[in-house]
Amino acid sequence: MEWDDRLTAAVAAREGELVALTQDLIRIPTLNPPGRNYREICELLAARLEARGFTVELVRAHGAPADSDRYPRWNMVARREGARPGDCVHFNGHHDVVETGHGWTVDPFGGELRDGRVYGRGACDMKGGIAASVIAAEAFLDTCPDFAGALEISATADEESGGYGGVAYLAEQGYFDPARVQHVIIPEPLNKDRICLGHRGVWWAEIETKGRIAHGSMPFLGECAVRHMGAVLAEMEATLFPLLASKHTEMPVVPEGARQSTLNINAIHGGEPEQEEGYTGLPAPCVPDRCRITIDRRYLIEEDPAEVKAEVSALMERVKAQRPGFSYEIRELFEVRPTMTDREAPVVTTVAAAIERVLARKADFVVSPGTYDQKHIDRIGRLKNCIAYGPGILDLAHQPDEWVGVQDMRDSATVMALTLADLLAPGQGRG
Repeated sequence: MEWDDRLTAAVAAREGELVALTQDLIRIPTLNPPGRNYREICELLAARLEARGFTVELVRAHGAPADSDRYPRWNMVARREGARPGDCVHFNGHHDVVETGHGWTVDPFGGELRDGRVYGRGACDMKGGIAASVIAAEAFLDTCPDFAGALEISATADEESGGYGGVAYLAEQGYFDPARVQHVIIPEPLNKDRICLGHRGVWWAEIETKGRIAHGSMPFLGECAVRHMGAVLAEMEATLFPLLASKHTEMPVVPEGARQSTLNINAIHGGEPEQEEGYTGLPAPCVPDRCRITIDRRYLIEEDPAEVKAEVSALMERVKAQRPGFSYEIRELFEVRPTMTDREAPVVTTVAAAIERVLARKADFVVSPGTYDQKHIDRIGRLKNCIAYGPGILDLAHQPDEWVGVQDMRDSATVMALTLADLLAPGQGRG
């Protein structure tokens, strides 16, 4: 039997295990925030992989954002050495999930199997992807025990809140050093025929307009920070949003609307703080002396980050020149530069070839509109040979009744198994 046929059959024989593992992972509610049950899910995966000959480490991200004794940031890294020297292929998946929200018709943590779909929070984003990578690894190991190099699988924390308690921490500790790991696949849900090469950049900032408090019956004695912010928002509508709409990228970003620069006003706060629920009194009559907005600016690989920030500063100065008494402050919160792996990188061409063999169609190359943990592997680990590839439909992530298709997981696991064979056991078993 041909090599591809043997691996395809090995994955198919494990379909029941693939479904069961996905269900087991979903049934552990690893909610972030605050960061629940991280150790439990790491221990479940560790026990399975240790039984398959992996050496497993549980790594707590001491000192990382949100790490605490109540909610420690636990990660699992498993490594299986081959029979002789060679490259290392690493599958990385985040085990945390976002809140359930409202509108579910199934138990968000039930892992229900119905009509070829497994339902639950994290089903597609990305516990189905973690399960697919584990099954792919097991099928590969049973089919080709005499492989070269090493195989790693990690389950990491906090991707949904930036990844600083997960991949960023591991990268800082050297786990993604190119001398240790050569190929990384992140099984994010991007459709089984797509390879995600990277993502746009992001700059988060808080803009505060300042005023002067006064009695609400005599607003002329104060400076209304909310009105000042209104002028800022009007200037954004008049000049900044049209400017961003005119900027387009050659990056294959999906969906199409994200191929331009974008800015989201994430939050606005001005005047008195909201009172506790149940408070029945009236607000105090005061002129607000502070107003803040949080902006989420997504930018393109062709843009200079310094110019991205300068556009906002210039806007604020234009408003200041037009409004007596106007003052402001810009505070940077978060920044990630764009990243995009070359289409000729080894992991890209290998996965693309496997997709074509499994699905009988060419792979589609895309870039994510938002960031994911590739940013840390690239920027901190200095490892460029990294992609996202996994089962699931991205539009279902963070939605009620989130699901992942069993056939999609099986096909993706087959692609992953063939990729392992091509990278770690080239030429074996053919003919």
